[in-house]
Amino acid sequence: MLETLKRKVCEANIELQQKGLITYTWGNVSGIDRTQNLVVIKPSGVSYDELTYDKMVVVDLDGNKVEGDLSPSSDTATHLELYKKYPSIGGITHTHSNNATSWAQAGRNIPFFGTTHADYFHGDIPCTRMLTAEEINTEYEKNTGLVIIETLENNNIDPVEMPAILCCSHGPFTWGKDAAEAVHNAVVLEEVAEMAMKTLLISPRTERAPQVLSDKHYFRKHGANAYYGQK
Repeated sequence: MLETLKRKVCEANIELQQKGLITYTWGNVSGIDRTQNLVVIKPSGVSYDELTYDKMVVVDLDGNKVEGDLSPSSDTATHLELYKKYPSIGGITHTHSNNATSWAQAGRNIPFFGTTHADYFHGDIPCTRMLTAEEINTEYEKNTGLVIIETLENNNIDPVEMPAILCCSHGPFTWGKDAAEAVHNAVVLEEVAEMAMKTLLISPRTERAPQVLSDKHYFRKHGANAYYGQK
């Protein structure tokens, strides 16, 4: 079942390790088949060195295991909430990459400081609020997904234009049209997070760059009249 998607999700998970975003088993990638509403995700706690496509786990949007010998990622419920809310999302990545997680632990948005940021993220990269004690103690992973949605919706953020978020005191989630793009965005997020930290180290009073620059660089690459790259 979903053999092609399993292979793609497995490759995307392995790329996290290859790009240095993973320590031990601190992360996961999933992908969804929208025709069947089935999600393929990394098994929980399995070493990346031992990861093969046949170990991927298939679940439905209610979290029921459809196929696989292993338990799915402990973050599965977070992924499922995002898939259910946003049809544009085809793949999701979660890491504890060093720099992005540092911003999350500080409970801070990553400000827009320059064009590298704007090529992928249209505006400041948001950080969620802290979950309440009740949210943590009851359906923690589901509530993590819900607080991501709350943050996007309350701030009128289009998840297509902002394919990343920081979960307060936790870490980053990124997404894209498929698992490979979700990982790509996770790699870029980590670079942008490091650049922003270094910018503030060099000049702590650095102000956010102008919105017109954000608009220009984002839409020249992603807008209706985009002209970046080859036709």
